[in-house]
Amino acid sequence: MSLRPYRDIHRRACRQVMVGDVAVGGNAPITVQSMTTTLTHDVPATVAQIHALEVAGADIVRVSCPDEASSAALRQIVDQTTVPIIADIHFHYRRALEAADNGAACLRINPGNIGAESRVREVVHAARANGCSMRIGVNAGSLEKELLERYGEPCPEAMVESALNHARLLEDNNFEDFKISVKASDVFLSVAAYQALAEACDYPLHLGITEAGALRSGTIKSSIGLGNLLWAGIGDTIRVSLSADPVEEIHAGFEILKSLGLRHRGVSIVSCPSCARQAFPVIKTVEALEQRLAHIATPMTLSIMGCVVNGPGEAKETDIGVTGGGRGTHMVYLSGVADHKIGDEGFVDHVVDLVEKKIAELHAAAAE
Repeated sequence: MSLRPYRDIHRRACRQVMVGDVAVGGNAPITVQSMTTTLTHDVPATVAQIHALEVAGADIVRVSCPDEASSAALRQIVDQTTVPIIADIHFHYRRALEAADNGAACLRINPGNIGAESRVREVVHAARANGCSMRIGVNAGSLEKELLERYGEPCPEAMVESALNHARLLEDNNFEDFKISVKASDVFLSVAAYQALAEACDYPLHLGITEAGALRSGTIKSSIGLGNLLWAGIGDTIRVSLSADPVEEIHAGFEILKSLGLRHRGVSIVSCPSCARQAFPVIKTVEALEQRLAHIATPMTLSIMGCVVNGPGEAKETDIGVTGGGRGTHMVYLSGVADHKIGDEGFVDHVVDLVEKKIAELHAAAAE
């Protein structure tokens, strides 16, 4: 038993598949991914967006391949990026063949949508020959007509049945290197479908609340849905689908994982909402620190507390902490211990220097 069992999350046991050199499932770290918004055949724009996602920490990036020009562009895109690339295919099985040959690490495709069994066999052959895995992606908004007629509306049972039907087509061709998603824009429907799918199979699960919305509302919606599932141990890779810069999807995904202790990247700031007791402008200070520390990938914790009510207690639990004090002097805690005082002038610069010094110490210790 751990020291704090109330924080334990027991992840669902499942198979592991590879997306390029990134493991998904099988107790591998939960990966964070996004999708480009550029025209894929515009190679410079697509590569630039992927590079921005790589800097933000993306483990995997998906690009849409709606036409031959897009799948042909994959070769140049893959050659100029380091993160594994997933090719998003819908109905055109030839795009899947082209994408596999041009370096895609994974194909997002529903085999039941591409027609004859011979086409499924061709796609499986191409994937196997090129070391591609696949993702079956069921969406409540595009369920098969037969299922909608039988169930009356999109529901968890219909979504799971659709996913397992697609999976069976791959299994019949002795191909099991795939993960599955069952997404809906409705949080209740998504969560229920994923819960049922987690019981019905042992494939890795890609989590997402599809078409979640704009930056703020979509992040909140996704946090509720994905957080519910991840806390229950369900989920092996995630995408926060936002009508926003794809980089924001990566930031939101890592914040969700960090909140649950499932993945750590960058500086986690604990800060108070501020009130009349604050001894310095907490909100502006935290905004400035978030911007100044955004480039840091090494995990560490920082508390910024406006007064002594909760400040010392929070500071004892973080790597670096600052608690507001009287007469323009504030206590700095290092590794939970009161260390020295600072004034208002140069406050943010001083904290940034402390964080960067701590990061350097962590890197040096890791290198020994």
